[in-house]
Amino acid sequence: MFRAVGGGGVPRARHLTSRPRAPSCASCVDKAAGGLYRDRMKTLTITNAKKSLGRWLAAASRGEDIGIVCGADIIALRKVEVESTDYAQREYEATAEQVATLERATDRRYRSLERSGKLVTVTTEQLRKMIG
Repeated sequence: MFRAVGGGGVPRARHLTSRPRAPSCASCVDKAAGGLYRDRMKTLTITNAKKSLGRWLAAASRGEDIGIVCGADIIALRKVEVESTDYAQREYEATAEQVATLERATDRRYRSLERSGKLVTVTTEQLRKMIG
């Protein structure tokens, strides 16, 4: 047996023998904390996300859950830390040996430039005088 429930608009069908769901623990905390915590992700279409991309990126950087619907998937925007130690490996698929070789070559070049006087350490004031 079914009956229509809901106020206004199009009624929904609900089976009379179904029991109402108990609220999830997260929603209990949300209500108890006066709305300090949200257990829902803000989801956007690609078109809506593009219109205010800066706004949504700023919200994600503040820790808000933002998702963009792409077909049947939701892609979450998350702030990530970039670690320079493995950047070349992740970004360019360089091996650890290639990264170590580059570091040694860079160190040799740095020392060579420093010995020849082409590379010098300057203070902020000295740099301002050189530029200005």
